[in-house]
Amino acid sequence: MKSLLAVLSLTTALTIPGVAMARPVTLTAQMTNYGGDGAYFAVYLTNRSGAYAGTLWLAGSRSRYFRHLTEWYRAASSTSARIHGVTGASVGAGRTAKVSLDIADALFDAGYTLHVDAAAENMRESRNEVSLPLTTQGSGKAARGRRYVARFAYHM
Repeated sequence: MKSLLAVLSLTTALTIPGVAMARPVTLTAQMTNYGGDGAYFAVYLTNRSGAYAGTLWLAGSRSRYFRHLTEWYRAASSTSARIHGVTGASVGAGRTAKVSLDIADALFDAGYTLHVDAAAENMRESRNEVSLPLTTQGSGKAARGRRYVARFAYHM
């Protein structure tokens, strides 16, 4: 089994093509009061045809729980590329998580979709918790999650 920490490197491929042409983006996830331990979640991109394009952010540090982020885990594990991603601690119920990173300009308005998969210990997994197009017009517009994420938005 691949070590998913070693697999967290494809994001470089998402930002390197446009290092000179990348923009800072802040991802914000406001969690619901779901009544459990800290949630793990993955923020990743798919391209116009729905194929996995890379991981932007992974909340949660214990790789043994990553398999519960079902759609992301399946997609990220199937790639032969190494993935560099921003990682952080799991996020508690009712809390807000923010991370800033650079995303290549070429990815905006090009048919890419941001996805969030989420799971919490001893609770149900939530595949595709949030899904929204990566567009310049979508900046600052919050999307509702299905179970663990109350609101998710990106700001440029």
